[in-house]
Amino acid sequence: MQQTIIDTLKRNQLSITDSRKKILELFAKANGALAHFDIEHQSGAEFDRVTIYRTLQTFVEKGIIHTIPSADNSIRYALCKEDCAGGHHHDDHVHFMCDSCGTTYCLDHVNVPQLDLPKGFRAVQTDVVVSGVCSKCAGA
Repeated sequence: MQQTIIDTLKRNQLSITDSRKKILELFAKANGALAHFDIEHQSGAEFDRVTIYRTLQTFVEKGIIHTIPSADNSIRYALCKEDCAGGHHHDDHVHFMCDSCGTTYCLDHVNVPQLDLPKGFRAVQTDVVVSGVCSKCAGA
């Protein structure tokens, strides 16, 4: 896993720092999206809040992770697919937030529906977030 993380940083022309490696490792091990708080909590006192914030922003800008809005106006982050690049996210999938456990999942196989926008309108990003109960919490 460490070599994959280092390769990701190199491919995106980023310095290989302890904070970047640790945060990417947290995403690689996560079973869903992470909030800033989750990363702060899981990394312990290793990195301060500003370092985590700047690292997340850099990863978003480079197309390593993408943002997911939530009902409480917080942002969660998840790893991007291989075909994302800096400024060009291709994560056109639905996200699912479990009301029971709070986990946010990327449903890569469920595409965002095509929108028929009025003339002159151009979509830049479409976020579809479904809330409900995940299969783990439902006992399936």
